[in-house]
Amino acid sequence: MTADGGTMPRPAGPTGAVAPVESGAGERVADVVEAVRDGIVKGRFAPGQRLPEAELVTLFGASRGAVRSALAQLENEGVVLRERNRGARVRAVSLAEAVEITEARSVVEGLCAAKAAARASTDDRARLRALGEELRTAVDGADVVAYSRINQQVHRAVQEIARHSTAAQVLDRLRIQSVRYHYTVALLPGRPAVGLREHTAIIDAVCSGDPDAAEQTMRAHLLSVVDSLHKLDAQLYRW
Repeated sequence: MTADGGTMPRPAGPTGAVAPVESGAGERVADVVEAVRDGIVKGRFAPGQRLPEAELVTLFGASRGAVRSALAQLENEGVVLRERNRGARVRAVSLAEAVEITEARSVVEGLCAAKAAARASTDDRARLRALGEELRTAVDGADVVAYSRINQQVHRAVQEIARHSTAAQVLDRLRIQSVRYHYTVALLPGRPAVGLREHTAIIDAVCSGDPDAAEQTMRAHLLSVVDSLHKLDAQLYRW
């Protein structure tokens, strides 16, 4: 059941089919954790939505023990809340907490950008530049949904190029908690154009091979997002 009493949606794969836990992996807790995270990031599971164990067992083809362990791990990560006799639900993150999360991301992602600048191959640089062009097309077409998606792909690409497993684990936990606010920020007037300039600067800095410039550019971008979150807070207060 959802927060408003409806039925919990079935997570869809690229073709719209249900995306079950990997075949034969019923006891693999990590697969259930990843499936729930993916559902939250893609908006299938909303803040406050309940996650009944029995429905997750059916949804992901996992055992009840695997689902229970996965929910315990997600609770430790701050992604879900579990209440006695009421089960688990997606944890709602406040705007103030989203600001703190983004400030922390600025430090960790700055490290990733520096590592990426030092380690990027010719193919890596081509991948980043291609994403930059896709982002420009989205902004020129006023496609906020595509802008938000490609925005995240740029950050993910930098993280992957950095090949820093500890930073990646930290970022995976931070991003999922504040994802809905960053989509809302993208709706602020003029924000996609600003974001395009900032992401282009990040891509240029990483591709230049200058770790210091890449780190500072990434940190400046995420602190700009913090400023936008404060603007969002001011708008909500006026409403």
